Amino acid sequence: MRTLIRDLVNKVGEQVEISGWVHVRRDHGKLIFIELRDRSGVVQVVFLKDLYEQADKLRPEWVVKITGQVNARPANMVNPNISTGTIEILAKEVSVYSEAKTPPIAVDTDGSEIGEEARMKYRYVDLRRARMQRNLRLRSKTLGFIDEYMKGQDFVEVETPILSKSTPEGARDYLVPSRLYPGKFYALPQSPQQYKQLLMVAGLERYFQVARCFRDEDTRGDRQPEFTQIDLEMSFVNREDVLAVLEGLMIELVTREFPEKKIQQAPFPRISYKEAMEKYGNDKPDFRKDKNDPNELAFVWVIDFPFYEEVKDPSATAAAGQAGSGQRKKWDFGHNPFSMPYGEKLPDMTNDNDYDKLKDVMAMQYDLALNGFEIAGGSIRNHLPDLLKKAFTLLGYEEKVVIDKFGHMMDAFSYGVPPHGGAAIGFDRLMMILLNEPNIREVIAFSKTGDGRDLMMDAPSDVDDKQMKELHLKITK
Repeated sequence: MRTLIRDLVNKVGEQVEISGWVHVRRDHGKLIFIELRDRSGVVQVVFLKDLYEQADKLRPEWVVKITGQVNARPANMVNPNISTGTIEILAKEVSVYSEAKTPPIAVDTDGSEIGEEARMKYRYVDLRRARMQRNLRLRSKTLGFIDEYMKGQDFVEVETPILSKSTPEGARDYLVPSRLYPGKFYALPQSPQQYKQLLMVAGLERYFQVARCFRDEDTRGDRQPEFTQIDLEMSFVNREDVLAVLEGLMIELVTREFPEKKIQQAPFPRISYKEAMEKYGNDKPDFRKDKNDPNELAFVWVIDFPFYEEVKDPSATAAAGQAGSGQRKKWDFGHNPFSMPYGEKLPDMTNDNDYDKLKDVMAMQYDLALNGFEIAGGSIRNHLPDLLKKAFTLLGYEEKVVIDKFGHMMDAFSYGVPPHGGAAIGFDRLMMILLNEPNIREVIAFSKTGDGRDLMMDAPSDVDDKQMKELHLKITK
């Protein structure tokens, strides 16, 4: 029966069977040493002359099984840098599961010296390095904690669809053509925003999920075409209720799973969007007192966001189905069109000059920043159908477009909807900060490059003519 490497220290004098990858090989003439690696650690294996010929063939990253005796190392040979440094395995038998070509990239370093393209192309090799193994295991552990915490707060986990409807939510959708309905498309969700609100209509009251989200936007160090959100929604709540759940989750997570980290201030400080922009020039200020301390966590709430904002490119809003005068096209939603405006009302417009009133409309929206990154955001939602429709029509959206895109929401709200609000945590960004990584690609198993390509799978890629014909599509150049 196989023994994990981490358990060998308790088996001195026993014969064991271990399996894994050849991490390092050293030939000392009459002796050959290898370091064998499995998911739990690394151990030194010694081959004497009777196994020398077999051991001489072993090379890094070969997958092998070794039977041998666990021996205590002499005091002067103890390696304090590994958990198995007080023991070694005297090999008795060795068998090879599979040989390996010379690895295209080193896996015994942290990988920072290797170019991104090579690491992404050979990601299945890159993930063998200790840093990446640690990142993925801590990511899994963190997700387990969040699941436990949310269910302990009476949240119900619900999975929402991946194939949905294209609606204007701030970024470009990824579209999926329908084979059965020529000329029509599904969209991959930018977020579960509408579904989570419909679950409040359905009476769940408290929902959460680990949600996959897709946005066709320019990538950067803290952004990927597909990413993970911790999504949540609550009924019969105000802003303070939602903030309390998020703040409690963050404090408990850091305390339990990352005790080496220090939260600079709790309860988390708050700052208005206006003050953040005036003082720091952005809406995700870095509040750390010592920015050179990687274990310092400075959470800050940013509140009171503008509901509407002026846009530099009026043609962008017109493309979304807006009509009306050129003056109206200078405005768009500041963030989430489903947010509730303060006072549960919007100004009435009698002429184009009244559109200056839009700059004074504040949304019940809130973001949580951490060390200069936005890691969560949400709002109290607009649950009033007429007010939701007005939010769009004030920007010149034609009523037909509003009904076409959001008629299902208006209809659902007509059957009794509780006041509700929620938020979404950018899980990849959060892990990036907690693990002191420079970008989110280091905490995602199979990530895309900075320009959105999957070099390992060679995606995006061409598809054959038969598939294009089935989907009623044609490429024009």
